[in-house]
Amino acid sequence: MRILAVSALALVAATATPAFAQDSAPFSGPRIEAEAGVDHVGSEGNGRSGFLYGGAIGYDKQFNNIVIGADAEITGATTKEGGVEAGRDLYVGARAGFVVGGSTLVYGKAGYTNARVSFGDDGINNDGYRLGAGVERNFGRFFGKVEYRYSRYEKIDLNRDQVVAGVGVRF
Repeated sequence: MRILAVSALALVAATATPAFAQDSAPFSGPRIEAEAGVDHVGSEGNGRSGFLYGGAIGYDKQFNNIVIGADAEITGATTKEGGVEAGRDLYVGARAGFVVGGSTLVYGKAGYTNARVSFGDDGINNDGYRLGAGVERNFGRFFGKVEYRYSRYEKIDLNRDQVVAGVGVRF
C-alpha cells in the first residue's frame, strides 16, 4: 500500500512539474511565427512603401522578469517602383526584454540583415544591420506582437523602416 501511495504521489509530482515551469516562465522556449506589415524602403528622402510578409523562428529564455533570446526570419515585400524592387530579406539577431504584468514582454532587438534589391534585371544582395523594438503579449502557448524595426544597408545607401504584426506559437 505504501509503494502504491508513493508511486501515485511521484506520478502526480512528475506530471505537475512541467505546468509549473511553463506558468512561471511564459516567455521561455522555442517559437515560430507568421509576420505581416508595412515596408518602406528609401534613401535621401525618397522611398516607396509596400506590404511585408514572412515568418520567423526563435528561442527565448526567461530569468525572472528578464528575457534574452535569438531569432531568425525570412520576409518578402511588394515594395517596388519602376525598375526598383525590394525582394527577400534575411535576418538573424538577438533580443532582450522585460516582462510587464506577467504576460507582456517589452523588448529591443539587434542583428544582421541581408536584403535583395533589384534594379531592372540586376539583383544586389545588401548586408546591413537592424535595430528594433516591440511588444509581445502571451496567450498561453500562443502570442501576438507588434514591432518597429529600422535596417541600414551601406552598400547602396538604403534605409528600410518596417512596422510588423505577428502571431505565433511557443513550444
